[in-house]
Amino acid sequence: MKNRMKTVIGVIVGVAILVGTIWLINETRYPNVTAFDDHFTRKFLNKDKKVDDGFYEFESKMGQYTMWFPEEYQLLHENNQQYVRDGNFYERWRASSIKKYKGENQINNIQATFSEARKQENEEFSAESLLKRRFNVSKPEKLETDEVRIYYQSAYIYFRGAEKYVINDKSKHAPNTYVAYVADKHSKKVIQLSFNSIGERSGNSDPITEEWFIKLCKSINFNKANNGDVRE
Repeated sequence: MKNRMKTVIGVIVGVAILVGTIWLINETRYPNVTAFDDHFTRKFLNKDKKVDDGFYEFESKMGQYTMWFPEEYQLLHENNQQYVRDGNFYERWRASSIKKYKGENQINNIQATFSEARKQENEEFSAESLLKRRFNVSKPEKLETDEVRIYYQSAYIYFRGAEKYVINDKSKHAPNTYVAYVADKHSKKVIQLSFNSIGERSGNSDPITEEWFIKLCKSINFNKANNGDVRE
């Protein structure tokens, strides 16, 4: 009986060591950055494709688009409102990064909303309406690439109670909120992309710049439908 018990214990220990070794090997396959520390976030990322310094390729679960994803962020998935998908026509996700400087927390958030119901003739109206709601401006900034049109705006936004205040003058305050409407030139696909920072930035932290946000916008690549042609 004792020998049998020793054999059983030995098998259990051996299996535990084997499972632990396999888990450790699997974990070391991923980059040692915050994004890949989260098992949900890593499902969207290509570990073998670091597209730029500090970014990995993110792919929509619908296969509708790819874009760059900052390595210090993680997707939020504590409830079913933080990641939402409706078939192949709608997807919304949020990602967050918490940076700590001398005991102060700076929380940075990114939100992306993909949809495929845009009427191209209403594109500018839709973009202007979105940005006017956020920033109280009538005309957004606009730029184009070969594939997309980007409408965007930024400002410093803060609240006192329920009252919202917007400072559009960048000489008075650096922006803490950026919003863009990124429209595909070849389809009805669009992504509303936003960034905001919560908490006062300390002297040791770098502000998110417009250049950084525009880099995210330009990285969006809408996948083209192949209409059943398996060669694409």
